[in-house]
Amino acid sequence: MASYSKELEVAQLAVQRAAILTKKVFHEKAKGTISKDDASPVTIGDFGAQALIIHAVKKNFPEDQVVGEEEASSLRDNQKLRDQIWALVNGTKLSDSEAEKVLGGPIESMDAMLDAIDAGNSAGGNKGRIWALDPIDGTKGFLRGGQYAVCLALMVDGDVKVGVLGCPNLPVDDSAPLTAESGIDQTDAEGKGVLFSAVSGHGATSRPLGIAGLGKSQPIQMKEVKDLGQATFCESVEAGHSSHGDQFEIANKLGVTKPSVRMDSQAKYGSIARGAGDIYLRLPVRADYQEKIWDHAAGDLIVREAGGEVTDTLGRRLDFSKGRTLAENKGVVAAPVAVHGQVLSAVKEVLAAKK
Repeated sequence: MASYSKELEVAQLAVQRAAILTKKVFHEKAKGTISKDDASPVTIGDFGAQALIIHAVKKNFPEDQVVGEEEASSLRDNQKLRDQIWALVNGTKLSDSEAEKVLGGPIESMDAMLDAIDAGNSAGGNKGRIWALDPIDGTKGFLRGGQYAVCLALMVDGDVKVGVLGCPNLPVDDSAPLTAESGIDQTDAEGKGVLFSAVSGHGATSRPLGIAGLGKSQPIQMKEVKDLGQATFCESVEAGHSSHGDQFEIANKLGVTKPSVRMDSQAKYGSIARGAGDIYLRLPVRADYQEKIWDHAAGDLIVREAGGEVTDTLGRRLDFSKGRTLAENKGVVAAPVAVHGQVLSAVKEVLAAKK
């Protein structure tokens, strides 16, 4: 792991600091929400978290590129929103001064903050070192008080090498099972907040999210599924993100009896990686839809390093080398290696029957 130890430390601390910022916004009734061109929401938390993370990445690895979800043009025209975000960014620090030094300290000015947000404009691709960043994955979950995640992954020549997920509303306890209520009415109270991490070839870990530098980690593994009928399925809350009807048919075909757990964000990847859930399906709702790399890069690595297999609905590995989207993939099927083939077969049968 020595070759990526610095990248892992910076990613973990940057996600931790950004998650602290998002937690402040999570508790506000007014979250400074605006709508983007595709009608998806973005909050002051998204902008602030992106600024903090890109600032830390660029201070440590100035030549690296970043594929980030947000850009700052709307902020340059909106002083009130800009001021809100600057106050948030300026007021968010880790309580460990050494950890703050690792991250390059505070952002120097409002202009530097806007420039950091806009530095997430890489086109991606299969050459060089590129970070994939989703400052708040699951913004709708964030707004409704459900699950969300701060997500960061390093890709080298298109291959994911480091992945970190900060999930403020998941329980710290890796053995806490998912329930139908896991995706709704959440809090970040004591006992909540987990940081998942993985380095390619070195396994996956979890640790308390915390506020003062990195706490003790422990290795995580996907749970062995001896009876698919008892498996816990995870899927998106939004019907516009994944076909609930197809998932229901697939579950029936596999004999799954439990209701699926619907939750927002890559918290689903983290949950199955540590065995709280078993299978994650994201099934295409439109033939022309392309998944964004920042929605999957960190979670894909963490699940694979925890003993899982992640493919699309045709059985192909997710390919992060094609730009800002998973242009060569359709949907996601994530499951323990031993049962992935069975799950994939059921997925193919159900989707083929629709054609």
